[in-house]
Amino acid sequence: MSAGSWHLTDVAHMPTVDIAALAQQLDSAAREHVEIDPLAPQHGYSLDQAYAIQHASIALRHARGEKPVGVKLGFTSRAKMIQMGVDSLIWGLLTDAMLYEEGGVVNLGDFIHPRVEPELCFLTSRAIDRPLTLLEAADYLAGVAPAMEIIDSRYRNFKFNLEDVVADNCSSAGVVVGEFCADLAQLNNRGVTMRFNGRPVALGSTGAILGNPLRSVVQASQLASACGMVLPAGSLIMAGAATAAEALQPGLHVSVDIGGLGRAEFLTGV
Repeated sequence: MSAGSWHLTDVAHMPTVDIAALAQQLDSAAREHVEIDPLAPQHGYSLDQAYAIQHASIALRHARGEKPVGVKLGFTSRAKMIQMGVDSLIWGLLTDAMLYEEGGVVNLGDFIHPRVEPELCFLTSRAIDRPLTLLEAADYLAGVAPAMEIIDSRYRNFKFNLEDVVADNCSSAGVVVGEFCADLAQLNNRGVTMRFNGRPVALGSTGAILGNPLRSVVQASQLASACGMVLPAGSLIMAGAATAAEALQPGLHVSVDIGGLGRAEFLTGV
């Protein structure tokens, strides 16, 4: 799976945008934990160009030795799609450097203004090299796990438009994944509870993820196929948030419980 495999079909008819320079700005902001002003209002790039910036930025991480491990999906809520005026998901790319140990300490100094949201994470059992149907999705999966994604926009005050968030790898910054379970049945209505120091801060249902989280696998297969990307066996697919995100602070025990699937947790450091 290559972050540089995003293929644009009509680049010649797009406004001139320095993809490499904008990717470098976002990469530097992420590495130095410094927020920057949104880029799209100044540079006026399209959604396709935003994905090109995203993939060029992730390619810089690969060049430093980070390994691709999967994809993350955003806008898996129908209400969020309508709010943003889009008719499909957005997606970003995961690397091994974004994986934090389940039950371990997440150093908040690695981020700018981190937030956390509860999700499901799927593990692929074989390569996904074409668009799948919902009936096929489970046959390509080894399991599902309770998980949390740490999102951290590189833009000032966490403010951005659609093109900016896509260019910024859809705000993805970290992933904590619990134990995988092979039971993929009835994922569409499991209770989700995220807690800070034992206190519930977000309650929801896996049904918030496209009505059935397996639809996220279908969407991931379609998006990857559209840009010539293969998701190898052993890839992670973060299905999207089941509730709103919550801001992180030092000294928290953060956990998510998903009915019948188990728990994932971590501690926040300074």
